[in-house]
Amino acid sequence: MNIGTIEREKSVTQIIAQDSQIDKLCKTLARKDFVFMPSEDTQSLLTEMDGASLVDLSAFKNSWNELEADTYMGDGGQYRKRRHATLSALPSSRIFKTEPHQPHYQSLSYNTLNGGLARHYAPIEKSILNGATMTAVIRLGCEIFGRLAPYYPWHIEIHQFRIEAQAGGIGKPTPEGVHRDGVNFVMMLMVKRQNLVNGGTTIYDLDKMRVDDFTLQHPLDMAIVNDEHVFYGVTPIAQLDSQATATRDVLVITFRRKL
Repeated sequence: MNIGTIEREKSVTQIIAQDSQIDKLCKTLARKDFVFMPSEDTQSLLTEMDGASLVDLSAFKNSWNELEADTYMGDGGQYRKRRHATLSALPSSRIFKTEPHQPHYQSLSYNTLNGGLARHYAPIEKSILNGATMTAVIRLGCEIFGRLAPYYPWHIEIHQFRIEAQAGGIGKPTPEGVHRDGVNFVMMLMVKRQNLVNGGTTIYDLDKMRVDDFTLQHPLDMAIVNDEHVFYGVTPIAQLDSQATATRDVLVITFRRKL
């Protein structure tokens, strides 16, 4: 057997292993309507899809330092910063494209605090949006949701969030409370936690009965939810050291079927 044949067989084995991991993930999501992936599992999936998928991870994380204040907070809070982008993808495809920059909108029925108006946020920096890490995470979403709903094109929105707590106050990761986003699927990726306590995620059924809870603790910890079938909320964060700001940096990606 020559080296070329060995390399081809290795490649086929890697593809089968990757597909089996994604199939297992899809089956769990279909059965439970949510899934929590620890960072090592997320990293394994991303790097098996593309060995260079995390080459810009440091720049990806650092880009959260460039977010701008969210000026639309209905509670007057100054604890949230964000950037936003809109994309689209064809059915059952990992290929996506960036759409012209546009506002984010949720109805009041889904967001009683900040809904009912077009919210214009600063765009995600192009180098980050088009970078290896962001691309890999979006492609993973396209792969998972393309298998679960193979016949729909997708409207995709990317949200960079930083929640802060300082001066003895709290920061609310979900200021709208226990909620759904009015989409089909939501991916939540932990980027970085610094000097904070709490920030735990709780999953609820459609009767708002608690079904599970977990904490996105480490970089690349990920939660995926079927937004049609579950509610979720995240507990407010507070400072661990009162002399320093607490920050919770998260990437949220929503997938909604295009009509």
